[in-house]
Order: sequence, then C-alpha cells, then structure tokens
Amino acid sequence: MISAKQSTQRIRGMRPQSLANIAAGVLLVFTLIVPVASANSDEIVQTVGRVSYVSGGVGTDSVDRLSSLARDFNLKFVFALKSGEYVSDVKVTIADAAGKQLLDTTSEGPWFLAKLPAGSYQISATFEGNAINRKITVEAAKLRTIDLRWAAE
Repeated sequence: MISAKQSTQRIRGMRPQSLANIAAGVLLVFTLIVPVASANSDEIVQTVGRVSYVSGGVGTDSVDRLSSLARDFNLKFVFALKSGEYVSDVKVTIADAAGKQLLDTTSEGPWFLAKLPAGSYQISATFEGNAINRKITVEAAKLRTIDLRWAAE
C-alpha cells in the first residue's frame, strides 16, 4: 500500500496529458452514473403531437420540480382518493372537442401537467378500473387545476 505522500509524488510526476486523460475518465464515469441515480427524481417533459406533458409528485423534490414547471403548462390534474390520499398510475386520455384522441398515457404520480392549445377537451382519468370523464376548457396562458378523486375500495 502506498502512502498519501507517495501518491501525491506520483501525481506530480505525471505528464499533463496523462492527468487530463484521468480527469476525463473520472468525468465520464460521473456522467454515466449520475443520470441513472437521479432518473426517477427528474420529471421529463414529453411531447406527443401538439401536447406536452409531465407527471410525478411523489416526494418533496418531485413536487418542488413540478411546481417550478407549472408556469409552462395550462392544465394540472391532481389525483387522489376521496380520503385525501394521493394516487399514481392513473391512465390519462385527452381528446379534442371532436373526440380525436390527442394523448393516452399513464401518470407516474399524483400530479399531471399538460400544455394544450386553448380550447375544449374531453378528458378521462382511470384509476384501478374506475374512470372519471369530464369536458373541460383551457385557456392558452392560464393554469387550470382539476382535482380528480376516487372512492377508496
């Protein structure tokens, strides 16, 4: 085993190119590891056609991130039981006023944000086989929040 002093002497004796290669290797390892470690904590905005959306809200960090993103969206769903307990894995479908489906996805948490063109929509949120259907209208630049609650079974 080498001492800290010997290690420092070896590093000082290395050529600058060798040190740069080591630093680049360490940086590469961190860029590969860090996204995997934080993949579940970073909500990713996705776009399908003209609809952008993001979901999450499990944990304080996720709620904080979604709160900071909310200004970029005009529709927010909050999914919970009537008892107040939040739920996730809610199937969300959004169709335009004519019934053309624009989005069909599953929420990864109790918050779901969407950016839609201003207009009227038919929405459906299904939790454990129970669907809630509504007709809604959204404005271009104003966030509309809709609480959807299911009876506990």
